[in-house]
Amino acid sequence: MASETRELILKTLRSRGSCTVKDLADAAGISPVSVRHHLSSLQADDLIESEEVRHGVGRPHHVFSLTEDGYELFPTRYYRLTNRLLGELKESLPDRSIKTLLSGVADSMAEGYASQLEGLPLEKRLARLVDLLNEEGFNADIEHKGGEVVLRELSCPYFHVGQSHPEVCLIDQAFIARALSLPVERVRCLLDGDAHCAFLIPIEGIKTYDG
Repeated sequence: MASETRELILKTLRSRGSCTVKDLADAAGISPVSVRHHLSSLQADDLIESEEVRHGVGRPHHVFSLTEDGYELFPTRYYRLTNRLLGELKESLPDRSIKTLLSGVADSMAEGYASQLEGLPLEKRLARLVDLLNEEGFNADIEHKGGEVVLRELSCPYFHVGQSHPEVCLIDQAFIARALSLPVERVRCLLDGDAHCAFLIPIEGIKTYDG
């Protein structure tokens, strides 16, 4: 059971990017005390790391994420290769070319999903976009606020790569903008220590439903 819980904690951190003790306790269905025991063991094995995060007033809390060795446990073993490839590209290309390259990745993603979004009214497009982001590993949801929509990403599949190469944040923002054909503003970011990434999307005056 201990090894199963340990594996579940690692898989949860892999899918969500970073988690609190409570997040992991809820995911594993065990007490926070038990989670802390497993986290201590995983930290001793250099598979996870923690960071102190402060939000407003009150005591700071710790969030946990996988280390490079932690990511290497999984069959994809993509992290080191991706990190090295981006490092080489940044050494060889100017910043503008890197942004163009990442924007091209977003365009390719949007083109791949275009048939699933084409012709839909905005509300249905937003709902389908959330599904697509979840398929990509972002754990997304939306909230309406007057003439704007707030799209949140509670986890990020690029989080660990983004710690070394924050330019990858351009991918999801550009993808959302391309998919909706609307301007998108990032207002929160996991890489900045926020609890989630968030984007503001103006929809005032745009028809959102059929009829």
